[in-house]
Amino acid sequence: MTGQPIPVIIDCDTGIDDALALLFAVRHPGLDVRAVTCVAGNTDVDGVVRNTLTVLEQAGAGDIPVARGAERPLIEPLRTARHVHGQDGMGDLGLPAPTRRAADVDAVTLLRREILAAPRPVTLIPTAPLTNIALLLRTHPEVVRNIERIVFMGGAVTTGNATPVAEFNVWHDPEAAAVLLTAGVPITMYGLDVFTRVVVPAADVARLRASGEPRLRLAGELLAHRDPASAADPAPTGGLGDAGAVCAVVDPDGLTTEPLPVEVALAPGPTRGQTIVDRRAVPGEAEIHHGARERPLVDVALGVDVERYVSLWLTTVEKA
Repeated sequence: MTGQPIPVIIDCDTGIDDALALLFAVRHPGLDVRAVTCVAGNTDVDGVVRNTLTVLEQAGAGDIPVARGAERPLIEPLRTARHVHGQDGMGDLGLPAPTRRAADVDAVTLLRREILAAPRPVTLIPTAPLTNIALLLRTHPEVVRNIERIVFMGGAVTTGNATPVAEFNVWHDPEAAAVLLTAGVPITMYGLDVFTRVVVPAADVARLRASGEPRLRLAGELLAHRDPASAADPAPTGGLGDAGAVCAVVDPDGLTTEPLPVEVALAPGPTRGQTIVDRRAVPGEAEIHHGARERPLVDVALGVDVERYVSLWLTTVEKA
């Protein structure tokens, strides 16, 4: 990348792969991480704050402001993913407690402040349920004038993980995701269709786990916990997960996207939280009989250069 660093704000629910995203973001010279905001998701929001502060300190970026956000979705109860991320949200690795505290303002206030104060439009990278972002857009719509793009990890074109059709972040707070789609700024959806494909080979994971540097050893342990096949594998690979969305901000050419209409299923039942992506070439009977509905166009990720993003992440994180 050339030119000035891209100002970014990461909204996360740290989380193993959110941690991998933070380890990358704070070390890439093409990114200016202006703030990190926390929301309940993989674990409760206080756990997310703790994990975020610890990871930033481990990465040598303890000066980045961190704020506590929403404790639960707009409508749904809190439903964590501790069965995936461990009781502490970080694989139960026994990480030290952070030495500092979160900012004395809430996440929405920090988001507004940092977006409007940025010298050039900010890219938002939500890697979590979208509650904080929805509250921001509804409470302070003026921030849109200084948002360049929103690249969010969420949704799926084909298969979900929280349900057969719904991805966790969108399923956790579908109403918030629906608000996001009305933001009126360019949006990239980095969904499960590419999320699950970006996997670090076992040899690289082993090298990181054997490192004498705590930051790199942490990266290796986190990757090993995210082995797509089995966390008990003696030679685990490691899914980058949310970190791929940050890679897509640094290197958008590694992602194949298509502008497509996207909406979120909000009705109760088995499709709630599904991101309905319309890939039809021509209108169907519904539009013919009832007329077309206005739906936002989203740059939906359909393909990813796996080796390119794995190399980008490893090179950035391991650089002295």
